[in-house]
Amino acid sequence: MYIKALTIVFALPFIISGCSNLTLFPSAYRTEIHQGNIVEQEMVDQLKLGMTKTQVRFVLGTPLIADTFNQDRWDYYHSVKNRDGKTTSETFSVLFEGDQLSAFEGDLTPNDNREASAAP
Repeated sequence: MYIKALTIVFALPFIISGCSNLTLFPSAYRTEIHQGNIVEQEMVDQLKLGMTKTQVRFVLGTPLIADTFNQDRWDYYHSVKNRDGKTTSETFSVLFEGDQLSAFEGDLTPNDNREASAAP
């Protein structure tokens, strides 16, 4: 009898852990998953039309998506998958004419830079 009780006590956690729909134990900690380039409002506020590609790369970082057929467009994409499984995303694109910034568009708009225009 002592051996049966001891066996049940040691085997019970393994048996319960195999049942996925039981909520006896709190769920495991899930971290947020960030993917892509994080572009913040302060970074967008530093952009000015006429900046070179090097200056834009210094402010925003290397773009996640650089089109090989269109070297004058850089796309920055950022997504976050929350702990509950909900995914949110932001996009931001910069356009160049030659080596100078001509326009930018996306989910963030500049606060201080009134001369910026939206891309066509």
